[in-house]
Amino acid sequence: MLPRHHLVIGLLCALAACGGGGSPGPVPPAASLPVVDTSPVAQADPGSTLPANWRTGVFMEIYVRGYKDSDGDGIGDLKGLTQSLDYLQGLGISGIWLMPVTRSQDRDHGYAVSDYRSIEPDYGSLADMDELLRQAHARGIGVVIDYVMNHSAQAHPAFVNSASSASSPYRDWYVWQASRPTGWAIYGGDPWRSAATGHYYAPFSTQMPDFNLRQADVLAWHQHNMRFWLNRGVDGLRFDAVGNLLENGPAAWENQPENHTLMAATRAMMNSYAQRYLVCEGPADSSGYATSCGAAFAFGHQHNIVNAAKGNTAAVAAVASYFNTAPAGMATLVSNHDAFAGQRLHDQVAGNLLQYKLAAATYLLQPGTPFIYYGEEVGMAGAASLSGDHKLRTPMSWAGDATRAGFTTGTPFRALAANVATNNVAVQAADPDSLLSHYKALIALRKTVPALAQGAYDNAAANGTVLSFRRTLGGQRAVVVINYGTAAATAAVAGLPAAATLARAYPAAGAGVNVDGSGSASIAMSAQAVVVFTY
Repeated sequence: MLPRHHLVIGLLCALAACGGGGSPGPVPPAASLPVVDTSPVAQADPGSTLPANWRTGVFMEIYVRGYKDSDGDGIGDLKGLTQSLDYLQGLGISGIWLMPVTRSQDRDHGYAVSDYRSIEPDYGSLADMDELLRQAHARGIGVVIDYVMNHSAQAHPAFVNSASSASSPYRDWYVWQASRPTGWAIYGGDPWRSAATGHYYAPFSTQMPDFNLRQADVLAWHQHNMRFWLNRGVDGLRFDAVGNLLENGPAAWENQPENHTLMAATRAMMNSYAQRYLVCEGPADSSGYATSCGAAFAFGHQHNIVNAAKGNTAAVAAVASYFNTAPAGMATLVSNHDAFAGQRLHDQVAGNLLQYKLAAATYLLQPGTPFIYYGEEVGMAGAASLSGDHKLRTPMSWAGDATRAGFTTGTPFRALAANVATNNVAVQAADPDSLLSHYKALIALRKTVPALAQGAYDNAAANGTVLSFRRTLGGQRAVVVINYGTAAATAAVAGLPAAATLARAYPAAGAGVNVDGSGSASIAMSAQAVVVFTY
């Protein structure tokens, strides 16, 4: 049986959330076929002005269409994002990941890429991208963009050429069969799509045909595209759907060994640039891709984090043990732009503020590179009138205006968050007890106590609803204790230096704790509380 997140994606794609549509139209005459830009791009590394530790900071995932509109057309754009960099810097963000900003066929989620070397016109121009990079770097913020290597848009010139004839020089750039293969079922559907010249492989959507990544010229072309962006100063790439890169038959279409080989080679290319960051989406093998890519999202862990925040003792134990075996390079999250990862955190905890804060503290204080999904820091809910992925990809709640949310001076492209009136930046910025203040404080704590951002993880223990662990970097040690329960509790922490004193680092109010002669400490915990000590 397929993992549930795959079934969800398949259903959403069937409903056109992944750019669904019909089969290719009539084959155009050869004279009218579009030109494929295969011009080579040599490496020209501009270097990096970012702090050496920027990749271990906190990232923000941003859907540009939904972030900030600068020109009143109701669609977020690169200039709007550039205007918001001071806010991100004030929050303490070290890096931003932009969902696809390249020209796309879908003109929404962006994963049906129609031009790998240009900006989606709704978002602006290459000059706007260059200015975003310049302004972000001036603030010590790195910029990571989505790169879709698995598939292109159906309207991409390479696929239009490929579909035009079985003898097209681009035919083998995609996966074709003369007759429809049988026995395939991916994400609940048949991945083989009919066209005038054969059947092409496109498991996500008719409009997103898979590249044939066994072809050396396709791989070389992708690397030229990547260098196009890296040469401009983009600080990293997030790779979509790396579990689907290559297939070995209807029973071996996901997480094939060749995927890891391909991503390791891509990583080697990127490592030839200074201070770049590569992170992969591979939900069914997060640990495996963390090894081959260098970093991968910790799918599965986010569900345990949220359930622990609700007081589930089995989830608390799972959270405690996760980083005992997880490889280095895990990128942590509690939600993102895909419904399979979970609804907006506000909706997952039904608006419970204390549970929300506990979930945030857990993944901001455990190992990994945390990725906040835009609006999470103010508790944005999904849009009440929408479903599927669109519910998660709504305009940012900058202000409480129920019509525009401070996102635009025009008409927003999509419905607003259901709780825009109460959960927005303007309301929370001045409230020391708000979610926004909570996120700021925890991010600042990571910077003040580097062991929390970069340190090793050990001494993890779960006792009912109480979690404790230690982070160590050089001579600096931090002890984190979280009580997810609704009643006060006492945490027994062992393995400490005998007769040491634990100095309170968070929250600021409160006394330190003395360690007894056997290296143990008893720490009194309020209900649903987080404390951090250093020694």
